[in-house]
Amino acid sequence: MSILPENKPHQPHNTPRNFFIWGATMSGKSYLASAFPDSIVFSTDGNEKNSGTRPTIALKNYVDTKGKLTTSVIDILDKYILALRTEQNTFKTVVIDVIEDVTVLLEQAICMENNVKSLSDIGYGKGYAIFNSMLSEMVMDLKALPMNIIYISREDMKTDENQNLIPVPALKQKYYNVVNGNCDLVIRTQHLGKSYIRTVTDIRRKYKQSEIDDPQILRILMAIPGALIKDAPAQTTTNNKDGKN
Repeated sequence: MSILPENKPHQPHNTPRNFFIWGATMSGKSYLASAFPDSIVFSTDGNEKNSGTRPTIALKNYVDTKGKLTTSVIDILDKYILALRTEQNTFKTVVIDVIEDVTVLLEQAICMENNVKSLSDIGYGKGYAIFNSMLSEMVMDLKALPMNIIYISREDMKTDENQNLIPVPALKQKYYNVVNGNCDLVIRTQHLGKSYIRTVTDIRRKYKQSEIDDPQILRILMAIPGALIKDAPAQTTTNNKDGKN
């Protein structure tokens, strides 16, 4: 029996599942993430544990009294992502809050495991290779889960070619490329006066309302300008020259 799939068209899964949410402090990033169903939060700053209601996993590097690494953030991520993949559970969403802190913790863990102060101290570029592999593996493992994946990032400012300050995600560009390359929508949150604004700053494709098969995701996206396009109205046919049916 052939292992090849049948040579016929199939219906693609068009509901976006991977999201990158970024914005300034207190702009509603975590609030937007909390709208996604049945979430488990991997938190680096304790914000969700202090103010949220969802189950939270603390991401940190644990050391003993001598400063020796006992449990790394790599171990924690591997353990819980594997559990989400293999153990029966009712979670539908994984939230990484915040992703730039995760990259710092990964780098810190690699340095501690190799008894060096920076990745460059690990010879022949090996440190950077290990880090890039760890980050890519984490992103791919999360994407492979049958869940919604949300990465939260703070806001930073950079200068463009005209010396104008522009807001950008705080995640370093080279790491952002890895994460964003596996996301469907990038959403910026803003708090202006009494208003909370959400803006789509990057999108993988044009998503139609009729294509979203998850009612909860549809409701969230309908409240974000630019996240969805409306379906074209059905064309009516005419039977005579006057255009009458």
